[in-house]
Amino acid sequence: MKQNITRTWRIAIATSQFNETVTQGLYDGALAGFESHTEKLQLDSFWVPGAVELPLTAQRLALSGRYDAILCLGAVIRGETDHYDYVCQQVSYGCQKVALDYNIPVIFGILTAQTDELAIARSSADSHNKGTACANAALSFLETLIQIDGLA
Repeated sequence: MKQNITRTWRIAIATSQFNETVTQGLYDGALAGFESHTEKLQLDSFWVPGAVELPLTAQRLALSGRYDAILCLGAVIRGETDHYDYVCQQVSYGCQKVALDYNIPVIFGILTAQTDELAIARSSADSHNKGTACANAALSFLETLIQIDGLA
């Protein structure tokens, strides 16, 4: 969907270094999603060790008051232990908590994939890239919030 951006937005992209082949693809996809709007965007990028670090990073970014939205990009791939379940739950809850506590869009761009192949497929340079979808969601959501605020 094409966004009609009405103002300049400052957006932070926090990306996990863990599973870097996948997360670099998500990051590149997000940049591609923002590409046609660069005159109306200020993008800042932050790389963190893993997905579990994304919620605290989002919280610190929200606390700074400098950003209109935060994208959290990462990849958690199921392995042979329960670790996958714990990480997914922590990251999902943490990102949502930051959004609600700080009244800022925190876009959940963490792939939770069953296999490496599925994660790579969702982070490749095509129309199914989750990073691109997250960039589009951030812009669309920001415009929706402007509409909602105008109703108040």
